[in-house]
Amino acid sequence: MTTGLLDTSVVIDWDDPSVQRALPEEISVSAITLAELAAGPILASTVTEQSTRQARLQQTEATFEPIPFDAAAARSFGQVVAAVASTGRTHRSRMADLLIAAIVHANGLTLYTRNPADFIGLEELIQVITV
Repeated sequence: MTTGLLDTSVVIDWDDPSVQRALPEEISVSAITLAELAAGPILASTVTEQSTRQARLQQTEATFEPIPFDAAAARSFGQVVAAVASTGRTHRSRMADLLIAAIVHANGLTLYTRNPADFIGLEELIQVITV
């Protein structure tokens, strides 16, 4: 059975049939994705977008028990930041993505994303699949 952790970009586009077809049999999300989704309605520029984002947050909360950012992920985060820094890229503007990558690394999962460029430099640490 294939398993994977969904990046926030995949959760946002969950209803897209091409996304659904590309997902593994067993999927999970991280607590970081829930945090990003929780910020979504607050940052929306219209009431319609706020409603859409709130619905996605509630659907995700009802569907998944998120994988936490725990001590193992904290240790992996150091490796993730080091890998990114070795490519000359900064980790500061991509903090949520790298926290998600640390959870993937710590739990031996595969990451499914719509934004593979967010994870450049991590090829030695995690497997990234573009959806």
